[in-house]
Amino acid sequence: MYLEYFGLNESPFSLTPDTGFFFSYGHYADALNTLLVALKTGEGFIKVTGEVGTGKTLLCRKLLNTLDEDVVTAYIPNPMLTPYGLLTAVAEELGINIDRHYGHHQLLKMIFGRLIQFTAEGRRVVLCMDEAQAMPIETLESLRLLTNLETEKNKLLQVVLFAQPELNEKLNRQEIRQLKQRITFSYTLAPIDRAGMVSYVSHRLMTAGYQGGELFSLPALQDLYKASRGIPRLINILSHKAMLASYGKGERLVTPVHMQMAIKDTEDAQLYPHLHLHKGGIWVAVSLVLAALAGMLVQSA
Repeated sequence: MYLEYFGLNESPFSLTPDTGFFFSYGHYADALNTLLVALKTGEGFIKVTGEVGTGKTLLCRKLLNTLDEDVVTAYIPNPMLTPYGLLTAVAEELGINIDRHYGHHQLLKMIFGRLIQFTAEGRRVVLCMDEAQAMPIETLESLRLLTNLETEKNKLLQVVLFAQPELNEKLNRQEIRQLKQRITFSYTLAPIDRAGMVSYVSHRLMTAGYQGGELFSLPALQDLYKASRGIPRLINILSHKAMLASYGKGERLVTPVHMQMAIKDTEDAQLYPHLHLHKGGIWVAVSLVLAALAGMLVQSA
């Protein structure tokens, strides 16, 4: 809606995990480097945890795009599966043609054969599980058993778990203590710090094609940090809405007024509890400018 108005090629604060917007800063760069180093060791499980909205899925996609060509990757975005469903999903990701009538043992045998084939070709296999906290206990145990597939010298499958902190609670359960022992590398994604958030906003604007001067005022950025708590998803939501508000008022600078409209319009963000801005404030502002533009077009016709 505001792309042309601000001179943008694409939306700078989209919530889709576009790796072109990956922010290689601080712990995000550290997390990616940790994953790349850990995968080169060829051992055990790797775990990345972080609160909702901290960028785990984007990090996962960036990892998949960064791995060398000799690495075969499998990606399961929704692991709320039965043990049999997990084997089916892994088989499909590895390009194995399967029949739904295959039993558990037959599926496991076919997966083992494909992993042996990749190893003979000098290729490693990495399985990335997103939202791993949603995996049932019995499926987590099935995943552990799957990684038992190995030769005398090498593991045939490496697993990276991306999850919310609830996964740690599951791993503390007695019945899957063996899986917890196999996690050789672990990283926790924290929210972005204040200085990093300013760079984050600038990075996304420049990636989206912005070439103008200051777009967010310093006071607006201060409010953005307080309200978002440094969580990337909230930063994106609030920045997008604040730009909408600025556009709706026909202004070129995002000010605290616009940011406060965005904050009031977002349930998980709160800055000033005493504000009572009407919920639809941003969309009212946008509709007003659109109505004005329509009127101008009618008059010029």
